[in-house]
Amino acid sequence: MAPSTEPLTVRTRFAPSPTGDLHLGGAWTALASWVVARRVGGTTVLRIEDIDRARVLPGSQARIEEDLRWLGLDWDEGPERQSDRSAGYERALEVLGRAGLLYPCDCSRAEVARVASAPHAGEETVYPGTCRDRGSSRRMKRPPAIRVRVPRATLAYRDGCMGDVSQDLHEQVGDFVVRRGDGVFAYHLAVVVDDLDMGITEVVRGADLVPSTPRQIWLARALGRSTPVYTHVPLVVDPRGSRLEKRAAGTTVRELREAGLAPERVVGVLGHALGLSASDAPATAARLAEACRDRPIVWRRSPWPIPARW
Repeated sequence: MAPSTEPLTVRTRFAPSPTGDLHLGGAWTALASWVVARRVGGTTVLRIEDIDRARVLPGSQARIEEDLRWLGLDWDEGPERQSDRSAGYERALEVLGRAGLLYPCDCSRAEVARVASAPHAGEETVYPGTCRDRGSSRRMKRPPAIRVRVPRATLAYRDGCMGDVSQDLHEQVGDFVVRRGDGVFAYHLAVVVDDLDMGITEVVRGADLVPSTPRQIWLARALGRSTPVYTHVPLVVDPRGSRLEKRAAGTTVRELREAGLAPERVVGVLGHALGLSASDAPATAARLAEACRDRPIVWRRSPWPIPARW
């Protein structure tokens, strides 16, 4: 039988952490991801990233779901919870282990920081490889994390919003953690496995995760899988252009609802700012998707300051 020439259905996901109410930055990326799928009749998945149980707030997931529905952002599958998916993460570790890519690391964060080069502003500390060549049977100072060996290679990809991105994995990332010393699977492993197993074709998320993407692409390839297309939309900032503090007043969808705003007003403003519509007139999410059906999306490239007044 000849291989199918039918295009794959576009599948996107929105993956909030249930650590509080739906933030405007979350609503921003949720709308962008939803429109990317719906404009071509694709599928959306809701995934709850609750793998770090210590950070989960009771009732947060239900409130996030309520706010998404209020905005008109439904989903076809889910909610899938990371806390139910540990078997898949274990299988991924087995694959990486058989390839000789894993090793235990009993360094503390303070020890890593003392040895590593001081990062520039906005950069993470690069692990210096202290435990890379130490024997795994040695006596550990503390329950070890599991790190993955990255190659001396530059990984590049084309971002749907940010353009060409490249990163030297060894120099800019270093061997990163895939399971913490307390047994919690690391974000990078969980998100890669989830996106692969859920068949996500396009990941639409915030620009703060651009530095994480090359290592996630490499990790997916190390697992023998192909990767989604990535689009990183700019961040939402406060009216002065500073980083949006999650606990600041007026930064959650719930607050706007309780202030009496209509969902169409919020969606219209967000959609225009993202580049999904020509004006900020009130609109439904479905209307934005329809307007983008026959044209490429030209995403906003700079951070978006939320209105001082709605």
